[in-house]
Amino acid sequence: MNTPVTDTSGFQPRSAWTLALMLTGLATINFLDKVVFGMVAVPLTAEMHLSPTQFGFVAGSFFWLFSTSTIVIGFLSNRVPTRILLLAMSICWAVVQIPQALATSLVVFLVCRVILGAAEGPSFPVSVHALYKWFPNHKRGLPVAIVNQGAALGLLLAGLLIPLITHKWGWRMNFFILSAVGAVWTVLWLYFGREGTIGTQQQTPASRHLDDKPSAQPTRLPYRKILTDRSVLSTFLLGFVAYWMLGQNLAWLPTYLEKGLGFANIDAGRWFAAVIAVASPVNIGLSWFSQWLLGRGATTQQARARLVCLTVFIGGAMLVMLPVVQTGAVGKAALLAFACALPTLCFTLAPALLAEVVPDSQRGAIVGIHTAVASLGAAIAPTVMGRIVQANGATVHAYEVGFATGAVLLMAAALIGLRFLNPVRSHQMLLGQPVSDVDWTITPTQNVPER
Repeated sequence: MNTPVTDTSGFQPRSAWTLALMLTGLATINFLDKVVFGMVAVPLTAEMHLSPTQFGFVAGSFFWLFSTSTIVIGFLSNRVPTRILLLAMSICWAVVQIPQALATSLVVFLVCRVILGAAEGPSFPVSVHALYKWFPNHKRGLPVAIVNQGAALGLLLAGLLIPLITHKWGWRMNFFILSAVGAVWTVLWLYFGREGTIGTQQQTPASRHLDDKPSAQPTRLPYRKILTDRSVLSTFLLGFVAYWMLGQNLAWLPTYLEKGLGFANIDAGRWFAAVIAVASPVNIGLSWFSQWLLGRGATTQQARARLVCLTVFIGGAMLVMLPVVQTGAVGKAALLAFACALPTLCFTLAPALLAEVVPDSQRGAIVGIHTAVASLGAAIAPTVMGRIVQANGATVHAYEVGFATGAVLLMAAALIGLRFLNPVRSHQMLLGQPVSDVDWTITPTQNVPER
């Protein structure tokens, strides 16, 4: 028996999509801030005489407080309006760009990257929490995917514009421009930012008995139970490896394209943009496909859990081929583009999977904890990659061995997810209900049982 769910009460499409557009812009700025350090790596390391290990250390420092701040703000988002939290973050982002533009020592960059990471860490979970207050359950996949494309747009713009800005005005000008862009978004958010109301009375499918009689969903569950659940842990692991790939790419992909594959600086930037651009249609297409499956009656286990695990595994399998395929620079860049695009589905579907398991009152905290745990991968990956590159003489093979290391992690996490990730079963267990083989669909129709 599948029990469709009605959760469209209070949905205001125009206001909801206006907020989604604003949050997409915020994600664009977020990723411009993240990637700019890697994009100016060659002139910056030359001017400051940094070794690959030193550069990787500073690049990874962005994520040192990323996790801690994400957890703290995640819990705070259960009580404080997301509009206020996002406003405070954007102000901090704009301000901290200035000392980076003026930095003359490694210590200044180190401190600034740590502060910026702490301020940017909670951005995604708080943005998702804000979106979920505007979009009902069966409509959440696509807007989160659109917001995620703000990240892809940021990386695309970085690849196209940062090399040109650096060539014309020097690498420091990029940080001044990012400060100005952040200030503009902050002013717009003061005018357009609003708080949604969806979810205060929304039920989840697993909170209903099999005889279709409503069952009150508990407003809170012990965090110990939630954080030791197999589905939650599997989702955290998938997020960890997806962020590992992200951190690795942000820090080292531009250098790999320039020094490893031999592209000139501006051409390397364009290829970086091309690699990132592939992720957008892939992510949106897969997110739409997941939502389409739900609308056609597929279970959430099929449309979300299995789909995300399969895409992560395939992406890892493609990436592990990078050191062994015999092709030119263009072929390797194309392979890297599709391999890196597939695991980005984690960023869209992981919050939705977690939202199926936990009560709405704890959603902000759990999504925040997920991002915090997952982002540890991005904190570790640049340093690991730097050590591999330095140990192997900074050759093209050295970079590819580093990418292949991340690929193995992707494949392992996907296999674990296929075995243990089951949000339906987890929700039933957390509620203390008898575990059954019944799965559910999420549709916008009235709750008439399908038999």
